[in-house]
Amino acid sequence: MTSPIRLDKRLSAQLQCSRAQAQQYIEGGWVSVDGVVVETPQTMVTEEVVTLADNANTEGAEPATFLLNKPAGVGAGGLLALIQESSHFTDYASSQQHLLRRHFQRLEVPMPLDDVANGLVVLTQDWRVRRHLIETGPSLEQEFMVDVEGEPSPWAMSRLTQGLIYEGRSLPSCKVSWQSEQRLRFAIKDVRPGQLQYMCSEVGLTATHIRRLRIGRIGLSKMPEGQWRFLMSSQKF
Repeated sequence: MTSPIRLDKRLSAQLQCSRAQAQQYIEGGWVSVDGVVVETPQTMVTEEVVTLADNANTEGAEPATFLLNKPAGVGAGGLLALIQESSHFTDYASSQQHLLRRHFQRLEVPMPLDDVANGLVVLTQDWRVRRHLIETGPSLEQEFMVDVEGEPSPWAMSRLTQGLIYEGRSLPSCKVSWQSEQRLRFAIKDVRPGQLQYMCSEVGLTATHIRRLRIGRIGLSKMPEGQWRFLMSSQKF
């Protein structure tokens, strides 16, 4: 029986390359052991079939940005648990990318969503995306669908679109329209936690469900609740 050997050492001998290059292949998600991708160079192998992907390269991988359709009731601490291979939205070009261990490092949520709300959330390890959303986030239009109960007060729509004050801040004008008898659509900028609920309460309505559909030019599209996809490099907020 063949003695166990580190995967990077086995791959180095198999490809006639350096150990450092073998480690880059493995950590890049390009190496399979008996058909299963393995990302840890120190994994011990014996007689398993070790395969390098045809399109493998040792270039540094781009940091990942995830677009998640967050279910209501999930807080910031529960977002990572939703990023699983089984919940990857496959009806999209980004499904060609593979979820790797390194994608979970240093993830941040620059434009969080209320725990009680559902819809689009961005998780990123890319400092460029993070900086862009923090610096330009207040100027990016967001689209929300808000289910409401109650009887709106007179001039409700004009008050919602301009003139309200929340936490000492005069709210910028926004676009609000009825989508049905119990659903409002908000196209709004610089939304703070609890703001939409407050705005509705100021005109005699109770917000019962809030869903974010879009941030800037990036929308949920047809992605089901609880699923996620990668933000492609060609897509911009």
